Amino acid sequence: MTKPIFALALSAFALSLSACSPQATQEPQVTGALLDGAAIGGPFTLTDKDGKRVSWDDFKGKYRIVYFGYTFCPDACPTDLSVLIQGFTRFAKDHPQEAAQVQPIFISIDPARDTPARMGEYTAAFSPRLLGLTGTQAEVDVAVKAFKAVAQRGADTSGGYLMDHSRMAYLMGKNGEPIAALPVDKNAETVAADLAALVK
Repeated sequence: MTKPIFALALSAFALSLSACSPQATQEPQVTGALLDGAAIGGPFTLTDKDGKRVSWDDFKGKYRIVYFGYTFCPDACPTDLSVLIQGFTRFAKDHPQEAAQVQPIFISIDPARDTPARMGEYTAAFSPRLLGLTGTQAEVDVAVKAFKAVAQRGADTSGGYLMDHSRMAYLMGKNGEPIAALPVDKNAETVAADLAALVK
């Protein structure tokens, strides 16, 4: 997989935003990149494992963790999702009430292969709390564009093809606003710590 250049760019962007912000309120100390004020997120409608249509507004009133990837991903997606879910599980153990307000979401960037059923099987291997969403290519494109994510067909392989994509776990607020990019490139402990600092 390509290195997460887009994630680094967003980190720098978030830091520049914080540098220009008034210092009246102290920002939480986190390992990931704060995204307050970034133009990330927006409406979409996709399909869950049961064929139910799910829209972004269905999560109003909840924090959301959004990760874009695909089930045939050989390395980045399973690694990042493992760190993310392990961190979320640690957070939920120590802060059950806060964790109940959070919905982790895995959005496929490869709808040609990622059927609803396959998404359901894949996400269940990580956690019953992880919601897998897919759709038509046009529907997926809307979500990818809204989150400024990178998703494009990569190299062909003997088993099919790879997908090039950004590696970011977006923590979004109760009104759908961007809060931070969680440090899935670190470890579960840092993810849990950031969630504890940011989810109230």
